[in-house]
Amino acid sequence: MPSRVLSVPDGLDGARVDAALAKMLGFSRSFAAEVAEAGGVRMDGRALGKSDRLRAAGWLEVEWEERREPEIVPVAVPDLAIVYDDDDIVVVDKPAGVAAHPSLGWEGPTVLGALAAAGFRIATTGAAERQGVVHRLDVGTSGLMVVAKAERAYTALKRAFKEREVEKIYHAVVQGHPDPLAGTIDAPIGRHPSHSWKFAVTPDGKDSVTHYETLEAFPSASLLEIHLETGRTHQIRVHMAAHRHPCVGDPLYGADPTLSARLGLTRQWLHAHELSFAHPTTTAWVTFRSDYPVDLAHALDVLRG
Repeated sequence: MPSRVLSVPDGLDGARVDAALAKMLGFSRSFAAEVAEAGGVRMDGRALGKSDRLRAAGWLEVEWEERREPEIVPVAVPDLAIVYDDDDIVVVDKPAGVAAHPSLGWEGPTVLGALAAAGFRIATTGAAERQGVVHRLDVGTSGLMVVAKAERAYTALKRAFKEREVEKIYHAVVQGHPDPLAGTIDAPIGRHPSHSWKFAVTPDGKDSVTHYETLEAFPSASLLEIHLETGRTHQIRVHMAAHRHPCVGDPLYGADPTLSARLGLTRQWLHAHELSFAHPTTTAWVTFRSDYPVDLAHALDVLRG
């Protein structure tokens, strides 16, 4: 098991453990947090948590287990629907509970694993565990995702997403009624200052723009259509929570558990409903749509009474 003993430099006096380990040892911040949470960080003999602060000249002992790199494991996902398929791209309708690609700490099914199990060959560009993935959906979000099968398609789609030339339309049920009923949330998003897995509106975050419109209002919630201009991690969930209207069924961002239980939801009511882009080879504008899955449709029926 690798370990290091080192003195805390003056420049890191008062720094959080996870941030300091990332700087000193080149860890990712999330891995540094995991090492601390597993009891692998001690200063002057005392165990530290990820958010504890370091003291200049303190003796730091760090011990960790090497991570296995994530790999694509072919696992069939019967609920994952193939919406469109040609030589260049495959468009899937992803069920909730499936990650876009393998990552450290995720043991469940993935879109890439499901495609591999179904015999699809995917573009080899990108990190080994993310081959062909040009955009992602959260594990708990259902709906449309496009994956590149050919290298030229990967390059073209990656550029189109970066240049905001792709139209992504989501439907979400949020708590309460946004005021105004239609509007734009323009607020930068970055990592949450004190929660490893959360994101938040932060002054030094990345430019993030969300357009929303109310489609239907219920006594305790609203069905929104949301157009994403940018594609930050958890963007809709963070922006709606910051607007004090978290997605129903999303406890990570402050949803009311009583309402979630009444609607039978075990994940956020958020669905990637429509996806449009210029086909990377033909350049024709293509649009794909996905119906609400059973759990989200049931929640809507309960709200409609």
